[in-house]
Amino acid sequence: MSRILTSIVGAVVEAAQELRIHRGRVILSLIGVGVAVCALTSMVGMSSLAAQAQTESQERYGGRPATLMASAYGTGTEQPDPETYITAVHDLAERYGIGYVSQSGSTQLNVQFADGTVPVQSTVVDVPYGEMHRIRLDEGAWFQDDDGDRLAPAIVVNPVFWQRLGSPPIDTHPTVTVHGEHPVTAVIVGVYASNEWDTEPQLSILPAGTALIGPVSGAEEGMGQPGQLPQFEFWVPNVDAEAFTQRIQSDLRAELGDAYSVDVFRNDFGQTGEDPLLSLKLVVGAVAGLILLLGALGLINLSLVTVRQRIREIGIRRSFGATAPRVFFAVMMESVVATFVAGVIGVMLAVAVVKSPIVEQFIGQGLVTDFPPFPIEAAVLGLVSATAVGAIAGLLPALVAVRVKVIDAIRY
Repeated sequence: MSRILTSIVGAVVEAAQELRIHRGRVILSLIGVGVAVCALTSMVGMSSLAAQAQTESQERYGGRPATLMASAYGTGTEQPDPETYITAVHDLAERYGIGYVSQSGSTQLNVQFADGTVPVQSTVVDVPYGEMHRIRLDEGAWFQDDDGDRLAPAIVVNPVFWQRLGSPPIDTHPTVTVHGEHPVTAVIVGVYASNEWDTEPQLSILPAGTALIGPVSGAEEGMGQPGQLPQFEFWVPNVDAEAFTQRIQSDLRAELGDAYSVDVFRNDFGQTGEDPLLSLKLVVGAVAGLILLLGALGLINLSLVTVRQRIREIGIRRSFGATAPRVFFAVMMESVVATFVAGVIGVMLAVAVVKSPIVEQFIGQGLVTDFPPFPIEAAVLGLVSATAVGAIAGLLPALVAVRVKVIDAIRY
Protein backbone atom coordinates (compact mmCIF):
# COMPACT_ATOMS: atom_id res chain seq x y z
CA MET A 1 0.00 0.00 0.00
CA SER A 2 2.84 2.41 0.86
CA ARG A 3 4.53 1.69 -2.48
CA ILE A 4 1.31 2.40 -4.37
CA LEU A 5 0.76 5.64 -2.44
CA THR A 6 4.37 6.67 -3.06
CA SER A 7 4.01 6.00 -6.76
CA ILE A 8 0.83 8.08 -6.96
CA VAL A 9 2.38 11.00 -5.08
CA GLY A 10 5.51 10.77 -7.19
CA ALA A 11 3.49 10.79 -10.39
CA VAL A 12 1.52 13.83 -9.26
CA VAL A 13 4.72 15.71 -8.31
CA GLU A 14 6.32 14.75 -11.59
CA ALA A 15 3.23 15.90 -13.48
CA ALA A 16 3.30 19.24 -11.66
CA GLN A 17 6.97 19.70 -12.58
CA GLU A 18 6.27 18.95 -16.23
CA LEU A 19 3.40 21.41 -16.21
CA ARG A 20 5.68 24.08 -14.74
CA ILE A 21 8.32 23.44 -17.40
CA HIS A 22 5.79 23.59 -20.22
CA ARG A 23 3.53 26.16 -18.61
CA GLY A 24 3.15 28.26 -21.75
CA ARG A 25 1.82 25.37 -23.80
CA VAL A 26 -0.25 24.11 -20.87
CA ILE A 27 -1.94 27.46 -20.32
CA LEU A 28 -2.90 27.71 -23.96
CA SER A 29 -4.21 24.15 -24.06
CA LEU A 30 -6.27 24.57 -20.88
CA ILE A 31 -8.00 27.83 -21.74
CA GLY A 32 -10.69 25.86 -23.56
CA VAL A 33 -11.16 23.51 -20.61
CA GLY A 34 -11.45 26.37 -18.14
CA VAL A 35 -13.97 28.14 -20.36
CA ALA A 36 -15.95 24.90 -20.79
CA VAL A 37 -16.03 24.24 -17.04
CA CYS A 38 -16.99 27.86 -16.35
CA ALA A 39 -19.79 27.63 -18.91
CA LEU A 40 -20.97 24.28 -17.55
CA THR A 41 -20.96 25.42 -13.93
CA SER A 42 -22.54 28.76 -14.80
CA MET A 43 -25.28 27.01 -16.76
CA VAL A 44 -26.12 24.77 -13.80
CA GLY A 45 -25.98 27.71 -11.39
CA MET A 46 -28.20 29.89 -13.60
CA SER A 47 -30.64 27.02 -13.98
CA SER A 48 -31.06 27.01 -10.20
CA LEU A 49 -32.01 30.70 -10.39
CA ALA A 50 -34.42 30.03 -13.24
CA ALA A 51 -35.89 27.09 -11.34
CA GLN A 52 -36.35 29.27 -8.25
CA ALA A 53 -38.09 31.94 -10.34
CA GLN A 54 -40.42 29.37 -11.89
CA THR A 55 -41.10 27.75 -8.51
CA GLU A 56 -41.93 31.06 -6.83
CA SER A 57 -44.18 32.05 -9.74
CA GLN A 58 -46.13 28.80 -9.39
CA GLU A 59 -46.30 29.20 -5.62
CA ARG A 60 -47.84 32.66 -5.99
CA TYR A 61 -50.62 31.11 -8.03
CA GLY A 62 -51.33 27.83 -6.25
CA GLY A 63 -49.52 28.14 -2.93
CA ARG A 64 -46.40 26.53 -1.54
CA PRO A 65 -46.02 22.75 -1.43
CA ALA A 66 -48.19 21.40 -0.08
CA THR A 67 -51.23 23.69 -0.12
CA LEU A 68 -54.53 21.89 0.44
CA MET A 69 -57.84 23.45 -0.60
CA ALA A 70 -60.93 22.53 1.43
CA SER A 71 -64.47 23.36 0.34
CA ALA A 72 -67.81 22.31 1.77
CA TYR A 73 -71.36 22.62 0.47
CA GLY A 74 -74.80 21.44 1.44
CA THR A 75 -76.23 18.38 -0.27
CA GLY A 76 -79.87 19.08 0.60
CA THR A 77 -82.21 21.93 1.39
CA GLU A 78 -80.54 22.72 4.69
CA GLN A 79 -78.83 26.13 4.67
CA PRO A 80 -75.08 26.05 5.43
CA ASP A 81 -73.79 27.59 8.62
CA PRO A 82 -70.57 29.49 7.82
CA GLU A 83 -69.69 30.20 11.44
CA THR A 84 -69.84 26.52 12.39
CA TYR A 85 -67.68 25.65 9.42
CA ILE A 86 -65.09 28.38 10.14
CA THR A 87 -64.87 27.34 13.80
CA ALA A 88 -64.41 23.70 12.78
CA VAL A 89 -61.60 24.63 10.39
CA HIS A 90 -59.65 26.60 13.00
CA ASP A 91 -60.17 23.92 15.66
CA LEU A 92 -58.88 21.33 13.21
CA ALA A 93 -55.81 23.45 12.38
CA GLU A 94 -55.01 23.88 16.05
CA ARG A 95 -55.48 20.17 16.72
CA TYR A 96 -53.00 19.13 14.01
CA GLY A 97 -50.57 22.02 14.52
CA ILE A 98 -51.18 23.60 11.10
CA GLY A 99 -49.82 27.13 11.48
CA TYR A 100 -50.83 28.49 8.08
CA VAL A 101 -54.57 28.50 7.32
CA SER A 102 -56.39 31.10 5.24
CA GLN A 103 -59.71 31.71 3.63
CA SER A 104 -59.50 31.87 -0.13
CA GLY A 105 -62.67 33.20 -1.69
CA SER A 106 -63.94 35.67 -4.24
CA THR A 107 -66.54 38.36 -3.94
CA GLN A 108 -67.54 41.54 -5.68
CA LEU A 109 -67.39 44.91 -3.94
CA ASN A 110 -68.74 48.23 -5.20
CA VAL A 111 -65.99 50.84 -4.90
CA GLN A 112 -66.52 54.57 -5.25
CA PHE A 113 -64.03 56.14 -7.70
CA ALA A 114 -63.97 59.73 -8.92
CA ASP A 115 -65.92 58.74 -12.05
CA GLY A 116 -68.55 56.67 -10.23
CA THR A 117 -69.15 53.41 -8.42
CA VAL A 118 -67.42 50.43 -10.04
CA PRO A 119 -67.84 46.70 -9.26
CA VAL A 120 -64.40 45.42 -8.29
CA GLN A 121 -63.37 41.77 -8.28
CA SER A 122 -62.14 41.06 -4.75
CA THR A 123 -60.46 38.21 -2.90
CA VAL A 124 -61.21 37.45 0.72
CA VAL A 125 -58.13 36.12 2.50
CA ASP A 126 -56.59 35.85 5.94
CA VAL A 127 -53.20 37.17 7.03
CA PRO A 128 -51.27 33.87 6.44
CA TYR A 129 -52.28 33.95 2.77
CA GLY A 130 -49.44 36.39 2.02
CA GLU A 131 -46.76 33.97 3.23
CA MET A 132 -48.46 30.93 1.71
CA HIS A 133 -48.53 32.54 -1.75
CA ARG A 134 -45.32 34.59 -1.61
CA ILE A 135 -47.24 37.83 -2.15
CA ARG A 136 -45.04 40.62 -3.54
CA LEU A 137 -45.84 44.28 -3.03
CA ASP A 138 -44.56 47.38 -4.80
CA GLU A 139 -45.88 49.74 -2.13
CA GLY A 140 -46.87 49.44 1.50
CA ALA A 141 -47.20 46.15 3.37
CA TRP A 142 -49.34 43.04 3.57
CA PHE A 143 -52.09 42.66 6.17
CA GLN A 144 -51.06 42.52 9.84
CA ASP A 145 -52.63 40.45 12.62
CA ASP A 146 -54.42 43.46 14.14
CA ASP A 147 -55.92 44.64 10.83
CA GLY A 148 -58.98 42.52 11.49
CA ASP A 149 -59.90 44.84 14.40
CA ARG A 150 -60.04 47.98 12.25
CA LEU A 151 -63.31 49.88 12.01
CA ALA A 152 -62.03 51.08 8.62
CA PRO A 153 -61.13 47.82 6.82
CA ALA A 154 -57.63 47.45 5.41
CA ILE A 155 -57.34 46.51 1.73
CA VAL A 156 -54.48 45.65 -0.61
CA VAL A 157 -55.04 46.73 -4.21
CA ASN A 158 -53.48 46.05 -7.59
CA PRO A 159 -51.61 48.76 -9.57
CA VAL A 160 -54.64 49.39 -11.83
CA PHE A 161 -56.78 50.20 -8.78
CA TRP A 162 -54.05 52.39 -7.28
CA GLN A 163 -53.41 54.31 -10.50
CA ARG A 164 -57.13 54.94 -10.87
CA LEU A 165 -56.96 56.79 -7.57
CA GLY A 166 -54.04 58.87 -8.82
CA SER A 167 -51.27 56.76 -7.19
CA PRO A 168 -51.41 58.51 -3.79
CA PRO A 169 -48.47 57.83 -1.40
CA ILE A 170 -49.23 54.85 0.82
CA ASP A 171 -47.86 56.62 3.89
CA THR A 172 -50.72 59.14 3.57
CA HIS A 173 -53.19 56.28 4.27
CA PRO A 174 -55.37 56.76 1.15
CA THR A 175 -59.00 55.70 1.51
CA VAL A 176 -61.91 54.66 -0.68
CA THR A 177 -65.59 54.15 0.01
CA VAL A 178 -66.93 50.63 -0.41
CA HIS A 179 -70.71 50.39 -0.81
CA GLY A 180 -72.70 47.56 0.65
CA GLU A 181 -75.42 47.05 3.20
CA HIS A 182 -73.22 49.21 5.42
CA PRO A 183 -71.01 51.51 3.33
CA VAL A 184 -67.58 51.81 4.90
CA THR A 185 -64.34 53.69 4.32
CA ALA A 186 -61.49 51.29 3.53
CA VAL A 187 -57.79 52.14 3.97
CA ILE A 188 -55.26 51.06 1.35
CA VAL A 189 -52.27 49.52 3.14
CA GLY A 190 -50.44 47.97 0.19
CA VAL A 191 -50.17 47.72 -3.60
CA TYR A 192 -49.43 44.43 -5.34
CA ALA A 193 -46.39 44.11 -7.56
CA SER A 194 -47.04 45.09 -11.16
CA ASN A 195 -48.57 42.39 -13.35
CA GLU A 196 -48.87 42.85 -17.10
CA TRP A 197 -52.05 40.74 -17.15
CA ASP A 198 -53.94 43.11 -14.83
CA THR A 199 -56.32 45.30 -16.80
CA GLU A 200 -59.09 45.86 -14.24
CA PRO A 201 -58.99 47.12 -10.64
CA GLN A 202 -58.82 44.38 -8.01
CA LEU A 203 -58.44 44.26 -4.24
CA SER A 204 -57.94 41.89 -1.35
CA ILE A 205 -59.68 42.22 1.99
CA LEU A 206 -59.84 40.34 5.27
CA PRO A 207 -63.02 38.43 6.24
CA ALA A 208 -63.63 40.93 9.06
CA GLY A 209 -63.76 43.68 6.45
CA THR A 210 -66.44 41.96 4.37
CA ALA A 211 -68.43 41.38 7.55
CA LEU A 212 -68.46 45.15 8.17
CA ILE A 213 -69.62 45.86 4.63
CA GLY A 214 -72.35 43.22 4.60
CA PRO A 215 -74.16 41.90 1.52
CA VAL A 216 -73.41 43.75 -1.71
CA SER A 217 -76.27 44.47 -4.09
CA GLY A 218 -75.66 43.37 -7.65
CA ALA A 219 -72.95 40.86 -6.75
CA GLU A 220 -72.82 37.75 -8.94
CA GLU A 221 -74.58 34.68 -7.63
CA GLY A 222 -72.36 32.57 -5.42
CA MET A 223 -69.84 35.35 -4.78
CA GLY A 224 -69.75 36.28 -1.12
CA GLN A 225 -73.47 35.83 -0.64
CA PRO A 226 -74.94 35.16 2.82
CA GLY A 227 -74.79 31.50 3.84
CA GLN A 228 -72.05 30.58 1.39
CA LEU A 229 -69.32 28.46 2.95
CA PRO A 230 -65.84 29.92 2.34
CA GLN A 231 -62.99 27.88 0.94
CA PHE A 232 -59.92 27.37 3.10
CA GLU A 233 -56.29 26.69 2.26
CA PHE A 234 -53.93 24.73 4.52
CA TRP A 235 -50.14 24.82 4.13
CA VAL A 236 -48.90 21.44 5.38
CA PRO A 237 -45.58 19.54 5.10
CA ASN A 238 -45.14 18.23 1.58
CA VAL A 239 -44.23 14.72 2.72
CA ASP A 240 -47.46 14.45 4.75
CA ALA A 241 -49.78 15.99 2.15
CA GLU A 242 -51.77 12.80 1.50
CA ALA A 243 -52.22 12.04 5.21
CA PHE A 244 -53.36 15.60 5.97
CA THR A 245 -55.79 15.49 3.02
CA GLN A 246 -57.53 12.46 4.50
CA ARG A 247 -57.53 13.83 8.05
CA ILE A 248 -58.95 17.23 7.11
CA GLN A 249 -61.64 15.71 4.92
CA SER A 250 -62.77 13.12 7.48
CA ASP A 251 -62.72 15.57 10.42
CA LEU A 252 -64.72 18.24 8.60
CA ARG A 253 -67.26 15.69 7.43
CA ALA A 254 -67.66 14.45 10.99
CA GLU A 255 -68.04 18.02 12.28
CA LEU A 256 -70.55 19.21 9.68
CA GLY A 257 -72.64 16.06 9.44
CA ASP A 258 -74.20 14.15 6.57
CA ALA A 259 -75.98 17.23 5.21
CA TYR A 260 -72.70 18.52 3.83
CA SER A 261 -70.15 17.27 1.36
CA VAL A 262 -66.47 18.13 1.88
CA ASP A 263 -63.77 18.12 -0.78
CA VAL A 264 -60.06 18.46 0.02
CA PHE A 265 -57.41 18.47 -2.69
CA ARG A 266 -53.95 19.80 -3.42
CA ASN A 267 -53.91 23.24 -4.99
CA ASP A 268 -50.16 23.76 -5.53
CA PHE A 269 -48.08 22.73 -8.53
CA GLY A 270 -47.20 19.41 -6.85
CA GLN A 271 -50.75 18.14 -7.33
CA THR A 272 -49.84 16.46 -10.65
CA GLY A 273 -47.06 14.41 -9.07
CA GLU A 274 -44.72 15.43 -11.89
CA ASP A 275 -41.59 17.55 -11.73
CA PRO A 276 -42.58 20.91 -13.28
CA LEU A 277 -38.92 21.71 -13.84
CA LEU A 278 -38.09 18.47 -15.67
CA SER A 279 -37.97 20.08 -19.11
CA LEU A 280 -35.66 22.84 -17.85
CA LYS A 281 -33.34 20.29 -16.25
CA LEU A 282 -33.18 18.21 -19.44
CA VAL A 283 -32.35 21.24 -21.57
CA VAL A 284 -29.65 22.40 -19.14
CA GLY A 285 -28.19 18.90 -18.98
CA ALA A 286 -28.02 18.62 -22.76
CA VAL A 287 -26.36 22.02 -23.18
CA ALA A 288 -23.89 21.31 -20.36
CA GLY A 289 -22.97 17.94 -21.88
CA LEU A 290 -22.34 19.53 -25.28
CA ILE A 291 -20.11 22.20 -23.73
CA LEU A 292 -18.11 19.57 -21.87
CA LEU A 293 -17.76 17.40 -24.97
CA LEU A 294 -16.35 20.29 -27.01
CA GLY A 295 -13.84 21.07 -24.27
CA ALA A 296 -12.75 17.43 -24.07
CA LEU A 297 -12.27 17.10 -27.83
CA GLY A 298 -10.11 20.21 -27.95
CA LEU A 299 -7.92 19.00 -25.09
CA ILE A 300 -7.47 15.53 -26.58
CA ASN A 301 -6.21 17.02 -29.81
CA LEU A 302 -3.74 19.28 -28.02
CA SER A 303 -2.56 16.45 -25.76
CA LEU A 304 -1.80 14.20 -28.73
CA VAL A 305 0.25 16.93 -30.38
CA THR A 306 2.12 17.54 -27.12
CA VAL A 307 3.00 13.86 -26.64
CA ARG A 308 4.28 13.52 -30.21
CA GLN A 309 6.58 16.47 -29.57
CA ARG A 310 7.91 14.72 -26.45
CA ILE A 311 8.59 11.29 -27.96
CA ARG A 312 12.39 11.70 -27.66
CA GLU A 313 12.03 12.72 -24.01
CA ILE A 314 9.83 9.71 -23.28
CA GLY A 315 12.30 7.37 -25.01
CA ILE A 316 15.18 8.66 -22.90
CA ARG A 317 13.16 8.13 -19.72
CA ARG A 318 12.32 4.58 -20.78
CA SER A 319 16.03 3.90 -21.49
CA PHE A 320 16.88 4.94 -17.92
CA GLY A 321 14.46 2.41 -16.46
CA ALA A 322 11.04 4.10 -16.39
CA THR A 323 8.42 1.36 -16.60
CA ALA A 324 5.47 1.46 -18.99
CA PRO A 325 2.90 1.89 -16.18
CA ARG A 326 4.94 4.76 -14.72
CA VAL A 327 5.11 6.52 -18.09
CA PHE A 328 1.40 5.87 -18.70
CA PHE A 329 0.36 7.20 -15.31
CA ALA A 330 2.68 10.22 -15.48
CA VAL A 331 1.40 11.31 -18.90
CA MET A 332 -2.22 10.89 -17.89
CA MET A 333 -1.72 12.67 -14.56
CA GLU A 334 -0.33 15.70 -16.39
CA SER A 335 -3.73 16.15 -18.02
CA VAL A 336 -5.62 15.38 -14.79
CA VAL A 337 -3.67 17.85 -12.65
CA ALA A 338 -3.84 20.53 -15.31
CA THR A 339 -7.56 20.18 -15.92
CA PHE A 340 -8.26 20.09 -12.19
CA VAL A 341 -6.53 23.47 -11.79
CA ALA A 342 -8.42 24.76 -14.82
CA GLY A 343 -11.63 23.44 -13.25
CA VAL A 344 -10.98 25.30 -9.99
CA ILE A 345 -10.44 28.54 -11.89
CA GLY A 346 -13.52 27.90 -14.05
CA VAL A 347 -15.71 27.25 -10.99
CA MET A 348 -14.48 30.44 -9.29
CA LEU A 349 -15.32 32.45 -12.40
CA ALA A 350 -18.75 30.78 -12.58
CA VAL A 351 -19.53 31.68 -8.96
CA ALA A 352 -18.56 35.29 -9.64
CA VAL A 353 -20.77 35.39 -12.74
CA VAL A 354 -23.86 33.67 -11.33
CA LYS A 355 -23.89 35.57 -8.03
CA SER A 356 -23.40 38.97 -9.62
CA PRO A 357 -26.44 41.25 -9.04
CA ILE A 358 -26.82 41.88 -12.77
CA VAL A 359 -27.16 38.18 -13.61
CA GLU A 360 -29.45 37.51 -10.64
CA GLN A 361 -31.83 40.27 -11.67
CA PHE A 362 -31.71 39.26 -15.34
CA ILE A 363 -32.45 35.58 -14.67
CA GLY A 364 -34.92 36.26 -11.86
CA GLN A 365 -36.82 38.91 -13.85
CA GLY A 366 -38.03 40.39 -10.57
CA LEU A 367 -39.82 37.12 -9.69
CA VAL A 368 -37.34 35.84 -7.10
CA THR A 369 -37.51 37.02 -3.52
CA ASP A 370 -35.36 34.26 -1.97
CA PHE A 371 -32.23 34.02 -4.09
CA PRO A 372 -30.69 30.57 -3.55
CA PRO A 373 -26.98 30.26 -2.70
CA PHE A 374 -24.66 29.05 -5.43
CA PRO A 375 -25.47 25.33 -5.70
CA ILE A 376 -22.72 23.14 -4.26
CA GLU A 377 -23.63 20.43 -6.74
CA ALA A 378 -22.75 22.80 -9.59
CA ALA A 379 -19.25 23.40 -8.17
CA VAL A 380 -18.74 19.68 -7.54
CA LEU A 381 -19.98 18.88 -11.04
CA GLY A 382 -17.53 21.39 -12.51
CA LEU A 383 -14.54 19.94 -10.63
CA VAL A 384 -15.50 16.33 -11.32
CA SER A 385 -16.10 17.11 -14.98
CA ALA A 386 -12.73 18.85 -15.28
CA THR A 387 -10.97 15.88 -13.68
CA ALA A 388 -12.86 13.41 -15.87
CA VAL A 389 -12.01 15.40 -19.00
CA GLY A 390 -8.35 15.36 -17.95
CA ALA A 391 -8.41 11.59 -17.45
CA ILE A 392 -10.13 10.99 -20.79
CA ALA A 393 -7.92 13.47 -22.64
CA GLY A 394 -4.79 11.95 -21.09
CA LEU A 395 -5.75 8.33 -21.76
CA LEU A 396 -5.10 8.29 -25.50
CA PRO A 397 -1.80 10.24 -25.33
CA ALA A 398 -0.68 7.96 -22.47
CA LEU A 399 -1.36 4.89 -24.61
CA VAL A 400 0.64 6.46 -27.44
CA ALA A 401 3.52 7.17 -25.05
CA VAL A 402 3.57 3.59 -23.73
CA ARG A 403 3.69 2.10 -27.24
CA VAL A 404 6.76 4.13 -28.20
CA LYS A 405 9.83 1.92 -28.77
CA VAL A 406 12.90 3.15 -26.97
CA ILE A 407 15.33 2.92 -29.89
CA ASP A 408 12.92 4.60 -32.29
CA ALA A 409 12.18 7.36 -29.79
CA ILE A 410 15.87 8.16 -29.26
CA ARG A 411 16.39 8.38 -33.02
CA TYR A 412 13.32 10.64 -33.41
